[in-house]
Amino acid sequence: MLDFTSLLTILAFLFTIVFVMWRPKGVNEAIPATIGAVFVLMTGSVSISDLWQIIETIGSAAITIIATIVMAIVLESFGFFKWTAELLAHQAKGSGIRLFWYVNLLCFLMTLFVNNDGSILITTPILILLLNNLGVKHHQKIPYLLSGALVATASSAPIGVSNIVNLISLKIVHMDLYMYTAMMFVPATVGLLFLVLLLFLVFYKKLPKVIPTKVTGMVTVPYHPLKNSTSSLTKQNTRFMLKILLFVLIVRISLFLASYYGIPVSVMAVIGSAILLGWRWFYLKVSPTDVLKRTPWYILVFAFSMYVVIYGLHNIGLTTWLINVMDPIVSGSLLHASVMMGGLLSVLSNIFNNHPALMVGTLTLMNMNLDPLTLKVSYLANVIGSDMGSLLLPMGTLATIMWMHIVKSKRIKITWRQYMKVTFIVIPPATLLTLVLLYYWVSWLF
Repeated sequence: MLDFTSLLTILAFLFTIVFVMWRPKGVNEAIPATIGAVFVLMTGSVSISDLWQIIETIGSAAITIIATIVMAIVLESFGFFKWTAELLAHQAKGSGIRLFWYVNLLCFLMTLFVNNDGSILITTPILILLLNNLGVKHHQKIPYLLSGALVATASSAPIGVSNIVNLISLKIVHMDLYMYTAMMFVPATVGLLFLVLLLFLVFYKKLPKVIPTKVTGMVTVPYHPLKNSTSSLTKQNTRFMLKILLFVLIVRISLFLASYYGIPVSVMAVIGSAILLGWRWFYLKVSPTDVLKRTPWYILVFAFSMYVVIYGLHNIGLTTWLINVMDPIVSGSLLHASVMMGGLLSVLSNIFNNHPALMVGTLTLMNMNLDPLTLKVSYLANVIGSDMGSLLLPMGTLATIMWMHIVKSKRIKITWRQYMKVTFIVIPPATLLTLVLLYYWVSWLF
């Protein structure tokens, strides 16, 4: 029988989830999350001392993600969007099929270079700019935009720094980025390749086989962009963009080195974004103050508030119940641990959103007294479920919610039905394959 505090906490959680997904009149996701967190605090299921523990847990992860989003904003200031759009059009060489593969490669790399939320913010405007300038019909835009969004979000699985919720959970399970990448990069990347292949098979008939070769405002084949001074693909601009990308890559590598040597990852992320801001200030004479307005600070508020709500559920016994259900299954074998925990997180993510789902899953694992290897495999399976399995419904991830908002604001209509007609075909097999590969890879590795 539920006591009054538990009932109020559950109601606060349900209120938060419903309004985060519904977003009446386009209200920011952070607002219902904050209201839910305040309500949970008022019920007493989360104490003031719990708040300090939550701040300590999510602080470094939140700073790291914001720093990388700042880097994305700087890239836009340098003209990276236009340069990339022209590069994609040039490399496609008039082939809609070739463009499909380049679009998904771009989304994969942007998530690895920045993070899943930043990747959505970068790649979606790039793709819309590209497709509009190529004169692609509305129904032909959907394969590129939808596959790009799915790949950009799922690409946060291979490395831990590509998703704020992954970073938060890493701290909870006391796992460094080096170990995470060693165990996760191969199975998650193979799973992503399988996902892209499935998307290609689903969209093949809808993809334009030939795209325009000369479009106003866009450099395409057979026009040679490197000979045109008005193009952002001039040799000078290309060299400059490659230098910036090389710097971003160095910053990403420094995060792994920092984790390996016990240096806070957030420190290296902040230093990297500060240098890039200074570079922009020197090169474009643009003051860093604009970043204060353009950075999506609400992501910090959203993550903190959702964690408060989930911690309330944890304190009233949700994780205890999950432990009783999952412990006999997870303790049986590494394969069971991988498939069952990944499946559970996929279901929870699509119902509750992947932020609270992964937090619940991680807190559950930490109270199951698992041996170190089983704990790590179960945690990584949680990540696969929350990063890839969560894509079954549009409300499964914050990144997908952001993507739906962006395409709608650009007057491109993609309905939930259109979304789910694709994801119900590609997401379950891709997620299951990745979970099975995780088991075999870790078994071989250790």
